[in-house]
Amino acid sequence: MFKYKGISLLIFTVFMAGCKIKQEIPQNKPLLAMANKYTALSDSAQVTLPSIQTFFADSTLISLIDTALHNNFDMQITLQRIEMARAGVRFAKGLGLPELSANVAAGGRKFGKYTVDGVGNYDTQFSTNIDDKQQIPSPFIPDYLVGVQSAWEVDLWGKLKSQKKAALSRFLSAGFGRNLVETALIAEVANAYFELLVLDNELMFLEENIKLQQSSLDMVRILKQAGEANQLGVELLKAQLLSSSALKIEVNQQIILNESKINFLLGRYPQPIKRPVFAWENVIPPTLSAGIPSALLQNRPDIKQAELELLASNADLYTAKAAFYPSLNITGTLGLQAFKALLLVNPASAAYGITGGLVAPLANRRQLAAGLMSAKAEQQIAYTNYQKSIVNGFTEVYNYMNLIRTNAEIYKLKSEEVASLRNSIGISSELFKSGRATYLEVITAQKNALQAQIELINIKKQQYSVAIGLYKSLGGGWKNN
Repeated sequence: MFKYKGISLLIFTVFMAGCKIKQEIPQNKPLLAMANKYTALSDSAQVTLPSIQTFFADSTLISLIDTALHNNFDMQITLQRIEMARAGVRFAKGLGLPELSANVAAGGRKFGKYTVDGVGNYDTQFSTNIDDKQQIPSPFIPDYLVGVQSAWEVDLWGKLKSQKKAALSRFLSAGFGRNLVETALIAEVANAYFELLVLDNELMFLEENIKLQQSSLDMVRILKQAGEANQLGVELLKAQLLSSSALKIEVNQQIILNESKINFLLGRYPQPIKRPVFAWENVIPPTLSAGIPSALLQNRPDIKQAELELLASNADLYTAKAAFYPSLNITGTLGLQAFKALLLVNPASAAYGITGGLVAPLANRRQLAAGLMSAKAEQQIAYTNYQKSIVNGFTEVYNYMNLIRTNAEIYKLKSEEVASLRNSIGISSELFKSGRATYLEVITAQKNALQAQIELINIKKQQYSVAIGLYKSLGGGWKNN
C-alpha cells in the first residue's frame, strides 16, 4: 500500500512541476522609438567612445582622476554595495539545493505514571522479548543522538529559480551603478580641474588690468598736480582699481574652494593642486562625435542599470505569484540514537527517517496578496524608470549637442568684442594723454574690456563643461580606463 502511495505522490509531483506560471508583462505604454539622429546637424556615424586618457589628454588631470577612482568616498561605499549584492547572489545559489547539517544532541524525559508513555515504558521492564541493553531507564529516560539531517524544497514552479535570477540581476545592476558613480566622479573632477585652469587665466587678466588701472591712476595724479585734471578723476580711477583688487581676492577664494572640492573628491584633506599654466587661447576643450542614439543603450550605465532592475522586478513578480502555489518539502534524518551513551557505538542504534509533504496556503492569504500587489507596483515602477532613463539620456545628448554649437558661435563673437575693447584701452590712453579724451572714457574702456574678458573666460568654462557633459551623457568614462 505504501508503495502505491509513493508512486502516486511521485506522479503528482512530476505533473505539478510541469505546470508553468504565466509571465506577466508590464501593462505600460511601449518604449518610445529613438530617432536616427540627435539633431539635424549632428554626426550620426557610429564611433567608439575614447578612453579618458585619449579624451582629456592631460597627464595632470588623468593622475587626479586615478587617485579619485581609488580613494573617493562614494566609490568606496559603492564597492561595498556591490559586495552586498554579491552576497545576495551567493545566498540565492543555495536555494533549491538540499540543506545538510550535523546534529549532536543530549537530553532526557520523564513521563507521568498515568500516561500512555509512562505505563508503556513501565510494562516494558517485565517483557521477555528484550535483553538487558534494551531495558529502559526509569524514571528519567536519557536520549542521545549523533547524526545528520537534511531539508530540501523542490522547486516545482521555478520560484527559487526566479529568486536566483533576481539576485543575479541586482548584482549586475550594482556593477553598472558603480560605473555610473565612476562616470559622474570623472566628470566632477574634470569640471573642477578645468575650472581651475580658467580661474588661473581670469586671475592673470585681473592682474594685467590692475597694472593698467594703476598706471592710469598714477598718470591722472600727475596731471592733477599739473592742473590738467581734478580730484574727481583720481577718485573714480582709484575706485575702479579697488573694485578690481577686490575681484582678484574673490577669484583667489574661488581657486581655494575649487582646490578643496577636488581634494574632497580625491578623498584627502585640502592642499594646493599642482597644475600647468596655459594661456586661455591655448586651452581648447576636447571634441567628440555623438554617434547614433541607439548606442546609448549599450554605453550609458544608468540605462543598463534600469534594464537590469526591470529584469529583477519581473523575477520578483514571478516569485510573488508562485507563493500562492503548493510547495513540496522533503526532510530526512540519519544517525545513531540511544537512551544510553555507551550504546551509540552499537550498529543496532542506527536510526533514520524521511518525510515529504505538500503545503499550500488556503485561508488568510492577505500577506501573499499584499506581496503580489507590491511586486506588481515595483515592476511598473521599474518599467517606467527604464523608459525614463532612455528618454533622459537622449535628451541630455540633444541638449549638449545644441549647447556646443551655440557656445561656439557666442565664443567667436565675444572674442571679436574682446579684441575691439582691448584696442580701445590703448586708444583711449593715447587720446587722454593728448587731451582729446576724458578720464571717464579711459575708465569706461578699461571697465568694458575687463568685463568682456571675464565673460569670454566664462564662455570658455561653459565650453569645457558642455564637452565633459556630452562625454558623460554618451556613457563615456567607465570603459577601458
